[in-house]
This record gives sequence, structure tokens and C-alpha cells, in this order.
Amino acid sequence: MTPSTGPAAPSLAPPRVLTVAGSDSGGGAGIQADLKTMLALGAHGMSVLTAVTAQNSVGVQGAWELPADAVRAQYRSVVNDIGVQAVKTGMLASAELVRLAAELLAGTAAPVVVDPVSVSKHGDRLLADEALDAVRTALLPVATVATPNLDETAQLTGVRATDERGMSEAAERLLAFGPRWVLVKGGHLPGEAVDLLTDGAEEHWLRAPRHDNRHTHGTGCTLASAVAVGLAQGLPVPEAVRRAKDYVTGAIAAGFPLGAGLGPVDHGWRLRENR
Repeated sequence: MTPSTGPAAPSLAPPRVLTVAGSDSGGGAGIQADLKTMLALGAHGMSVLTAVTAQNSVGVQGAWELPADAVRAQYRSVVNDIGVQAVKTGMLASAELVRLAAELLAGTAAPVVVDPVSVSKHGDRLLADEALDAVRTALLPVATVATPNLDETAQLTGVRATDERGMSEAAERLLAFGPRWVLVKGGHLPGEAVDLLTDGAEEHWLRAPRHDNRHTHGTGCTLASAVAVGLAQGLPVPEAVRRAKDYVTGAIAAGFPLGAGLGPVDHGWRLRENR
């Protein structure tokens, strides 16, 4: 008898991770980077679009915030039907959308990774100044892990860290706003790339060699999304963050030129490495 050649039985769905963020038309950061990262690490990525940007390798030429009703409808559509095992937030643009995201996340039983995006890699503003207080008082309290870089840390806490001691002080102030864990990213400091992960009771210093590659667009989005995937897969926070940093370090090393300015990290570096 000839074996059946019909479709294979459906497999179990991979972990489901939702990103609530803005679109980067150049594909290096934002929703696009989030979804690429989720796919690369074995998750099913879903998205709630908060803003649309006209963006390329040299900067952001325009940004348009979506109405709150559209953001809420996207979120409810995904969560109420498909469900989520982790959520990651990125560009939220305004105080109204920050508060809305916090409200939606507070009612969702899943770990939350908050990347408090305020400025693009090119120095363009992606968060209104008046929204910073909403990040402090509404969004950070619902975060399982917050992942600010040093500039974002300074805006939120007033502490401009220039060394590891300053990173510890900034992390302490960030924890006072309510996140369970804080990952202060020290990539802007000289020397090796060092990050601090802490919940106030324990500190994890994560170190990696610094790669001489200027094509690092999307690093923050990629790291936060990678952490969210690890949490969706059931990893403890320190392990999820360590694995995410390893993935991002490889993506930075493989970053490639694109256009006339800063190219993106390579989200598919492992796939290309294994060819």
C-alpha cells in the first residue's frame, strides 16, 4: 500500500509573545525587529502597533501616533482570542498610550518586559517629554523586567551613570518605581559591554566583548524581545536575560551596512552561521 502523502498532523503552537510598539519602516528596530527576534528564538510573535514612523538608516523623518481606541482594539483582539505568554513594550509615543498600555498589561496574566524607548539610535525623540512621568508611575510598576539604556535611565531617575557604581545607584532608583527586575544597559560606557540585572536583593553583572561594528540599529528592541521570548518559554529572569544578551551580542557582531547611515543588527545571524 502506498504511504499517505497528505498533510502532516498539526504541531503544538510555539510560545506566544506580543509586542506593543511602533513600526520602523527601515526594518531594523521597532515592531519589525521584535518579530524577527521572536521568530529567530522560536516564538510566535504578535503585534500591537502604537505608531508609524518614516525611518531609514540616517534617521526618523516622521512619526504618527495611532489612536488609543485602535491600540486597545488590537490588544484585546490578540489577548482575548490567541492569548499571550509574555508581552514586550517599546515605543509608546505619548502619555495617553503609556497609561493605556499600563492599564491593559495590569489585566494580563503574563510577564511583561518594558523597554522605555524615548530616543532612536539616531537621536530622534520617540516619546513625548510629558510621558516620562507616566512611564515612572504607571508603566514601570507593571514590568517584570525593565530594560533602559543609560540615556533612558538618566531621564527616568536623574542619575547619569558613568561607571558601574553609577549603574547600581540608577538601578536602585528605578526599582523604587515598582518593576520586579531592572536591566540597566551599559553599552554606552567605554570598555567591555556590561549590563546590570538586579531585583534589589541580588545583582548579576553581564559582560561581553565589545565588537567594533557601528551597525547596531535595533539593539534595544532586540534585547527586550529576546528577554520576553525567554520568559514565555518559562526561563527564570536571570537565565532569560543571559540568553538574550548572548543572542544580541552575536547579532551586533554580524550587523551589516544598509543605506547611507547606521545599519541594523543581524537578527538571523544564527541561521546564516549554520548554513
